[in-house]
Amino acid sequence: MRPPRARTWGRVGRTPVVHVRGRGSGRVSIAGMACYKQGERSRLIYKFRVHRGRKGEPKAFTWQDYRDLIVRARAQLGGPIVLVWDNLSAHLMPPMKEFIAANSDWLTVFQLPSYAPDLNPQEGIWALMKREIGNLAVVNVDHLAKAVKRRLKKIQYRPHLIDGCLTSAGLIMDG
Repeated sequence: MRPPRARTWGRVGRTPVVHVRGRGSGRVSIAGMACYKQGERSRLIYKFRVHRGRKGEPKAFTWQDYRDLIVRARAQLGGPIVLVWDNLSAHLMPPMKEFIAANSDWLTVFQLPSYAPDLNPQEGIWALMKREIGNLAVVNVDHLAKAVKRRLKKIQYRPHLIDGCLTSAGLIMDG
């Protein structure tokens, strides 16, 4: 619940300060895919989870959540998928590798190097989203979740933003 730092406007010589309470627990987790299909608009497909700090509530995505996101993307895109992703531990789990091997007829996976955010187009999407909510002082985790969802919807309806993230990652598109 710590607010991100961002630049803003203020009177000369007076630093704008937003006071926030440092209490409260919660986390918003997002898994997403920047998708491109020749001849169609680019898409952002994502899965969203709010963790409110309750006992037994999952904090992070499991390999099953990523599997379900891939299956949903295939249904929405209607074709084979070439997936480029980072080395998150859930991506490297043996059951996930088995899922990839079992679906090799429509799923091809390329693993990014250990630390390569400049090659990952999804990092550009997250940067766009964080830039929008940078000066937002949220009251609780539900307020944060609503703001994040609103920004992700805005990005979804602006395919040129997704194209820019794909292009900046070096995934040149014909067409």
